[in-house]
Amino acid sequence: MKKRVTLAVLLSFCTLLPTLAQTTPRDNQDDVVKITTNLVQIDAVVTKDGKPVTGLTADDFELYEDGRKQAITSFAYISNVGAKPASTPEKARDKTAGSFTPPPPPITRDAARRTIALVVDDLGLSAESMTHARHAVRKFVAEQMQPNDLVAILRTGAQVGALQQFTNDKRLLNRAVDQLRWNLCSRAGINVLPSVSRFSYSGCAHSYGSTLSQLRSIVDAMGELPGRKSLILMSDSVPIQNQELQPYEYEGIPESAGDDWVYRRGLYKIAERAIRSSVVIYSVDTQGLQVTGPTAADQFSGNMNQMTAQMRDIMATRSRLLQDRRAGGDLLARQTGGFQVRNSNDFQLDRIMEDQSGYYLLGYRPTDETFNKHFHHIKAKLKKSGMTVRTRFGFYGVSEDDVKLRLPSPVQSTNLALMSPFGAQNLEFELASFFTNDQTQGSLVRSFIYLDANDLTFKPVNDRQQTSLEIHGVIFGDNGIPLEKVTHGVTLNLRQNEYERALREGLRLRFDMPARRPGAYQVRVAIREGYSYKIGSAGQFVAVPDLNNKQLALSGVVLQGVDASAQDAAMTSPAVRRYRVNSDLYFAFVIYNGSPNLVMQTKLFRDGKSVKSSAESAVDVSHQPDPRRMVITNVMRLTPDLEPGNYYLQVVMTDKTAKDKQPPATQWVDFEIVK
Repeated sequence: MKKRVTLAVLLSFCTLLPTLAQTTPRDNQDDVVKITTNLVQIDAVVTKDGKPVTGLTADDFELYEDGRKQAITSFAYISNVGAKPASTPEKARDKTAGSFTPPPPPITRDAARRTIALVVDDLGLSAESMTHARHAVRKFVAEQMQPNDLVAILRTGAQVGALQQFTNDKRLLNRAVDQLRWNLCSRAGINVLPSVSRFSYSGCAHSYGSTLSQLRSIVDAMGELPGRKSLILMSDSVPIQNQELQPYEYEGIPESAGDDWVYRRGLYKIAERAIRSSVVIYSVDTQGLQVTGPTAADQFSGNMNQMTAQMRDIMATRSRLLQDRRAGGDLLARQTGGFQVRNSNDFQLDRIMEDQSGYYLLGYRPTDETFNKHFHHIKAKLKKSGMTVRTRFGFYGVSEDDVKLRLPSPVQSTNLALMSPFGAQNLEFELASFFTNDQTQGSLVRSFIYLDANDLTFKPVNDRQQTSLEIHGVIFGDNGIPLEKVTHGVTLNLRQNEYERALREGLRLRFDMPARRPGAYQVRVAIREGYSYKIGSAGQFVAVPDLNNKQLALSGVVLQGVDASAQDAAMTSPAVRRYRVNSDLYFAFVIYNGSPNLVMQTKLFRDGKSVKSSAESAVDVSHQPDPRRMVITNVMRLTPDLEPGNYYLQVVMTDKTAKDKQPPATQWVDFEIVK
């Protein structure tokens, strides 16, 4: 006999699950650049006519360290891209899907992917270039980024929390694009090239030092991510000099100027850290194609001969300025195996992405001389003609023992798990996070958690089985800044029958975090077990609406499946979201700021296409005790024609009273259909 889920049971999802007491607060691919006493492994990209070349063998390469040929002892080609999913043309998409496309599934640690940090140097971008850079980044997110690409959009002029911002969710990335604007402290000014009458602009002091400091921080954070990564630096001004020299000031600098005039050392240190962190740096000279001759903004004085001389001087100075500003970015790219995009108004992000589609791993056995703490030049050559090979410039001969750090403390491990864009490390759990609003607590991000008790360590204490858990939650805002931090601690003391039931059915917990401001956020949850120190993490995108504007809004959608065979008790947890074909999928949500004249429609999506939909139906609000918070429950049959895979349920609520004054309220929730 089929089980039925009543309204009371659905409501128990939000009210009856245990709430903890709150206290405020890929395998060998992972190490792409290995520098050990047994193996030096270098990544290389081969192109022909600008296109990546695959299918080569170790016999096609020659590898040199400081000019001495090395025997290649390990070789592999690594692809960063999986099968490209079928896309739905923009014009063919169903308009009822709303203004947001379905979120992508999370990326697993061992999935083929490209990991890209788009670093917009707003401290080194002119207002003119920022407009073009913002357009290029928005186009990259919309058209060039693939579902398995892990991307972060970072600014040097803001507090950078790099690691937690890597995502494949375009909603978060578009929000980051919206934050890109010209920085008043930019050393590049309003226009790319200053006019003769406006030489006084200098921006804020130490802006270049801040840029380099942020780059070091980003590279270090990327070192915690597995596999080969790329950093795309977009800037008008990454010179080798330590300050932007104004036109006509070059003549006063002596040839013997020392380190106080140059930043080579800082740039080399960034390159060395990038090599150790398996980060390839590409630089984009956002100055583009510029006219160095006189413009209408220039003002010249004197007689004709004097003005002609001034024009020649300004053309020469501007040409040199363009070259000097890109010199540092070119150095970083050449040192780390990337390239620089220059003299182009098209920033060629698609070319960079294509270059990141795959790479070769070349390894050789080092000698004792390799680890003399000096810099060693690396050069890869191809025996075949017509192709170009790029690899890192070299590395410092420091062994793994010299750079080995102490094991991270439990606190450091927890913080790293919270920031990582990947899921569980060695403790897996299921997470379902969504927005809700409570009459007393206000707006919340509520999370349901499912833990397999067999993964935990229990100890017998006073005829009971005991374990302890720490649950840490963070809501990350713009530029990776934590807006809310919550820690829950709990000790579970289970009687024998409770312990046996937990082993069979798992542990189910509820976890709340305040959401004081409306916006779109990354929510991360990490769980650490007290006995074994196992730790795992998971995250989701959550949009928090502004309920004070009286606009129609929906809470997150809570799911529960009822399997007639009841083969897996975990499937009844709202955190698991895996359901069998030919079963009923029950869902519940709350309507805020509604009216008596509401209509609802549901749709089921897979791969961006609608595969099942319901007709619009009126919402019965006559029995709702609180018209400001109306609880809605419904059911969808998962018919046998639905193939196993990932799906999205969309709920669209329209207020017919408002007519065209406000758009429909929409919510998405993802789940998986299994056999």
